[in-house]
Amino acid sequence: MLWLKIGLFLVILFVSASVVKFALRKLFDIEKVKKDWFSYNHINKKHKKMDSVVRLATTIVLIAVAYLVIVKEYSILFYIVPLILLTVLDYTVRAFFEWKYTENPKQSILTMGEIIMILTATAVIIQFDLLHLLS
Repeated sequence: MLWLKIGLFLVILFVSASVVKFALRKLFDIEKVKKDWFSYNHINKKHKKMDSVVRLATTIVLIAVAYLVIVKEYSILFYIVPLILLTVLDYTVRAFFEWKYTENPKQSILTMGEIIMILTATAVIIQFDLLHLLS
């Protein structure tokens, strides 16, 4: 039943994110840019370097925190907080480079809208304990 809830929530999140992106595109007259799935889509070399630093830091921090959660039996929320903060950092770096270095700076609005959707979904999951993480 847990996997059904997770799947349903992910579908709702994906549909909501698509609706928000569509609305933002119409509201701010943002043209659609083709992006490949599971690719890095770096704006320039500076963005690639910064993204590599963020990803390396994310890996190190999450491995260290996973150790504390698994071995030292800290709360799972101790893992979720750095994950959220590092995700926000990643999206903020991407939005900054989209805003500063592309011919379509309005794309950064979509990136920020995306992270706001992710943060909202995460807050709802934690606040209402939808995955029973706190029990």
